[in-house]
Amino acid sequence: MDQEDRIALFLDYENLALGARDHLGGMGFDFRPIADALAERGRVIARRAYADWSYFDEDRRMLTRSHVELIEIPQRMGASRKNAADIKMAVDAVELAFERGYISTFVICTGDSDFTPLVHKLRELNKRVIGVGVENSTSALLPPACDEFLYYDRLEGVDVPSARGRRGRPARPTGPEPQQVEQEPEPLPAVEEPVRDVDTLAVLVAQTVAGLQGSSGGAVTASTLKRTLLRKDPTFSESNYGFRAFGELLRYLAEHNVIELTEGPAKGDPEVSLPEHGDREVAFGLLRSVVVDLAGKEGAVALSGLKNQLRRARPDFSEKKLGYRTFLQFCKAAATSGAVQLRWSPESDDYLLTPNSS
Repeated sequence: MDQEDRIALFLDYENLALGARDHLGGMGFDFRPIADALAERGRVIARRAYADWSYFDEDRRMLTRSHVELIEIPQRMGASRKNAADIKMAVDAVELAFERGYISTFVICTGDSDFTPLVHKLRELNKRVIGVGVENSTSALLPPACDEFLYYDRLEGVDVPSARGRRGRPARPTGPEPQQVEQEPEPLPAVEEPVRDVDTLAVLVAQTVAGLQGSSGGAVTASTLKRTLLRKDPTFSESNYGFRAFGELLRYLAEHNVIELTEGPAKGDPEVSLPEHGDREVAFGLLRSVVVDLAGKEGAVALSGLKNQLRRARPDFSEKKLGYRTFLQFCKAAATSGAVQLRWSPESDDYLLTPNSS
């Protein structure tokens, strides 16, 4: 029990409900997917939702069944009602942060950028902050401010209806003309979520592991890697790439020689490292062979344009998959291994590579 995160949940309900209605094909908001996602992250001990509930009568019943405390914000004129809800929610969250020191995580459910200062203040108070919002109605400023951000439409259990052509309301007949049969427009194809590139994910993971190894000098565990990926991109989720769990993603990358997995200090938390041999040595050998071919004609090969030559020989080549941030860094590592020689040429204003005589 002591190891569990204690979570306080705050919902800007009008923002969520209208975001789902306007951007998710008119669907109603369902609290259950959020509750399930948070159950995997800790113990939710406070649930509060803010709105003028006269506009959401049916939703009140759904939230009450889920033990959400409903905070009434009465109707006001103009924008003052919205500001009243925002201010009340922010004050309550900061007050709870001071009064309940055992609460470790605050979940702010909104897409409104006005809550960004609240997120910053909670993190300043050493609280972890998770944001939740409908993707197309979430401000671009909010997700990077959070420790983790969940898009509601991507949560397990949210079935977004397919986009279809909407039928217009038929006009009322004004005369004795025969009523024409209205033709229903052909439904538009369903809007599919863009396929996420697993190769891009492999590059991100390899770069992150390389950076952690370089900065800490110690072992990198799977849990440390996941936390770092979320710090880089709070919207990161392995499910976006078709994996059910982070461990499944790591095993896939290990099978494709992007990383290596070994037993870690805790069960279920393996150590993650980059392959020391295999693909790196193959890549160094590829670089040397390309330099040998080109240097036979020119004596030395300029760094500029060399990467394109490697890709002609091996189209899937990527130094980032090997953990190198730049092609120059990869060439320097190849030079350190003895595959090539690398020097700066003031006359060429570029690095020159020559093959080692071995």
